[in-house]
Amino acid sequence: MGFWQISADTLANGRFVVSPLAEAIATLKALERGTAAHPGERAWLDAHLPAYRARLAADPITALLVRAALGATWNADFLTPTPTGEESPFEEELASIRETPPGQARENLTVSLGGPLPPALHRSDLPERLAGHVEWVWRESVLPYWPRRRRVLEADVVARTARLSRGGWAAALDGLRPGMRWLGDGRLRINAYDYPPRDLSGARLMFVPVTPRQAWSSWDDSGRSALVYPCSGTLADTPARPPEALGRLLGPARAGVLVLLDSPKSTTQLVALTGQGLGSVGRHLKVLLEARLVGRRRSGRSVLYYRTETGDVLVRAQETG
Repeated sequence: MGFWQISADTLANGRFVVSPLAEAIATLKALERGTAAHPGERAWLDAHLPAYRARLAADPITALLVRAALGATWNADFLTPTPTGEESPFEEELASIRETPPGQARENLTVSLGGPLPPALHRSDLPERLAGHVEWVWRESVLPYWPRRRRVLEADVVARTARLSRGGWAAALDGLRPGMRWLGDGRLRINAYDYPPRDLSGARLMFVPVTPRQAWSSWDDSGRSALVYPCSGTLADTPARPPEALGRLLGPARAGVLVLLDSPKSTTQLVALTGQGLGSVGRHLKVLLEARLVGRRRSGRSVLYYRTETGDVLVRAQETG
């Protein structure tokens, strides 16, 4: 079992960070996997997977490089650099991949492959080639959706921070990513692999959400360590359009809010999911509350909205009619 030994000071100074590069790498991994984790991702894959596969088919060296960098149990370190802790533009983050010395890149790939490099990868342009591929993924498959994805990531950070304030780090970290669990005595289980424990005393610890269902860890010589984790499924999924008849009755935007409240959500989460402004979501909730289609309750410092029984009946009538 792989776990990190974390001092109280390191944990107290831990923070959540949004990284455009991590989002691009998680997207690359999702494209390589080619299977959808939820219906929203299925639609996204249908739109972008053909162009991705055509690009790799036309460039077999890059295709081989990507497969080598995404090893079975370990990513090549230079593909997944540790964030600095401050949100930086994508281009600045990408430079850390592009500027990797070629010899170091080949060493990293040997580790991720678990064996010697294929002869075709004994070349000096591997960092530039891989950076170019990640840049293409960002431009073609992430950037068009980045405003919404960023709102989703920020909503996840808000939700995790609220959980932290209510139950401490154990509550915030349990279930953060598959196999992860707070063990007590300063031990955080990272995954189920039999890796040697790492002592993070004095390290700068970061938690980095991404919208694809991908997760990995990274660290560097400066003392920074990061855990990349998939954000909440209800946030990551792309919401379906509300039924047409319900949209005519309530208005499409308001109907969309009602449909999303099949499970309790905060205003921040609704803003992230709908792409509407905070004021618009607030007005829709006010009308739905007055019509007794939704209710609200406080959970710690958060106010959560949920569909009432009447609201459930109204939505289900559209689904079954």
